[in-house]
Amino acid sequence: MRSFTPKTSLRTATLTAFLIAVPLAGAYAAGHHNKGALDATDPTDMTGPRVEALTAQVQGVRQGIVDARQANNITPAVAERLEMRTAHIGQAAEKVAASYHGRIPAAQYHDLLRRLDNVDQRLMIDTGSGFLIGDGSDGGNYPNG
Repeated sequence: MRSFTPKTSLRTATLTAFLIAVPLAGAYAAGHHNKGALDATDPTDMTGPRVEALTAQVQGVRQGIVDARQANNITPAVAERLEMRTAHIGQAAEKVAASYHGRIPAAQYHDLLRRLDNVDQRLMIDTGSGFLIGDGSDGGNYPNG
């Protein structure tokens, strides 16, 4: 008949419990650490030149739209649609910056850049300068967009 008494010693059980508790205590302490004066700031608190960079990107896309229109690579209707999307992104950036005291948090900044990149990709595709995907083995290449 089997015995139900544990065969491990109290010392082994204590050592095992200690080895399990140490990493968990460290993780708990790291999550509840109050920042000191020399600690790094969160990326969302950074005041970098996001507003200026986004404004420059918007101006660059607008200039690309103007250049494409002057070269007759896109129709006036396409130019107007792209310009409206670009202006909307610029206005959204100004609104976010105004609500965050001249700063754009990282999440909104990346979202605005993504939206602006989509407009730029659309401009490239509409002008025929967008890069193509595919190797042509199935009859052709396809625009990436």
